[in-house]
Amino acid sequence: MRFFNAEKGFGFIEPDEGGDDVFVHFSAIADDGGYRSLDEGQRVEYTASAGDRGMQADSVQPL
Repeated sequence: MRFFNAEKGFGFIEPDEGGDDVFVHFSAIADDGGYRSLDEGQRVEYTASAGDRGMQADSVQPL
């Protein structure tokens, strides 16, 4: 994770392979029954698709 704003519920993933960051909304984070948030520097697995403003994460699993 490059950045995640828990108050606003979104952030950006820095892909391992480089390229543009991927937008992530809290609703795409796997629900473990708690508050869905991510930490800066945290590793995640995700799938992504093209959105209106670039790539966005569809399914995010914290590692």
